[in-house]
Order: sequence, then C-alpha cells, then structure tokens
Amino acid sequence: MHRLLVLSASTRSVSAGRPLAVWLAGLAGRRPEFDTSLVDLRSVALPFLDEPEHPAEGRYVHRHTKEWSAVVGAADCFVFVMPMYNGGFSAPLKNAIDHLHAEWRGKPVGLVSYSAGTSGGAPAIEMLRPVLGRVGLLPAEETLSVPGIEERIGPDGTFRATPACAGAAGSVLDAVAALTRAAGPADEPSGEQSARQPV
Repeated sequence: MHRLLVLSASTRSVSAGRPLAVWLAGLAGRRPEFDTSLVDLRSVALPFLDEPEHPAEGRYVHRHTKEWSAVVGAADCFVFVMPMYNGGFSAPLKNAIDHLHAEWRGKPVGLVSYSAGTSGGAPAIEMLRPVLGRVGLLPAEETLSVPGIEERIGPDGTFRATPACAGAAGSVLDAVAALTRAAGPADEPSGEQSARQPV
C-alpha cells in the first residue's frame, strides 16, 4: 500500500476547504492501494522558515521542522487540497514546502484546488507547478478544481460532491497511484545546492 498524505493547506480558522479535504481523504481511504492520513496545515502551525541552514542540508534545529520532516518523510505520495488567494497559491503552503527538501523529492502529488469563484482555483495549481518541480515533487497531470466551494458545503458541514467532481477526484487518485508505482523508492539526498543559505 502507498502511504498517502492528504494535506489540507488552508490555515484559516474557518475554511470551506477542510470539508473537501476530509471528503477526499475518505475517498482515498476506501481504495486498497492507499494507506491514507489527513493533515491540517493549520494544526501543523509552522512559523515562516526560520532554520539557520538550507533545507537541502537536512540539519534541522527546530522541533517544528523536525516534526514536519517526520510527517512528510513517512509519506510515499501526497494530495494537496489548496485554496486560491488573489489568483495564486497561499503563502502557508509555499512555506510548508520550503521548510523541507529531500523529504519531497521523487514523490508524486495530486493537486485539488477550490475557490469561491468560477475558476475553482485552477490558476493557483498552474502557478504552483514550477515550485513543486524545484523540490523534485512529481505533480500528476490530472487535477480537480472546485468552483463555488461554499455552495458545496452542506448544513452538516460536509462536502457534497457532484458526480463530475467525484469522477475527477478518482482520476487524480488514479494518477497519483500510477506515479507512485512508477517512481519506486525515492532517491537519497545528493547534497546538491547544499552550500546555499536561505534568504
């Protein structure tokens, strides 16, 4: 089984994306190829990057970074459930990525976005792709973007998926599973860029 980490990437106290992430994790959890866990970035509560050395060195001094490293390092693959703010991805998600390096490399990631408007956050996905490539993540081509997210949350606080949404989510998970099988074991850290310091 592939160890899949579904990351709810909003850090707001109230977020319509959390029910979407819970639904997605439940969908993945019913599939035999995944051992699924759900992590809320708000609960992780990372400060902005404050390590003295470049993450590529892997020599973390802060407890919050070591704990985040353990969570990400234990996963084989990911799905990011991400909001779009002002046409782009959020600073907390970028910060969570920037904290680590080797823990991401060679691992597939599926991208699920949402927004209150009609785009469903698709522009944020496209903006994030180059960032993912820089740390060696392998983004699936298949994506899911959910427009009008508030309208999809029921009175009980759960996400109500349309058939089209459920089908697209299934395609994202199919792609992540296929990429994970193809990727095999992640490469060992090469130390590349190790002389650089965070700025």
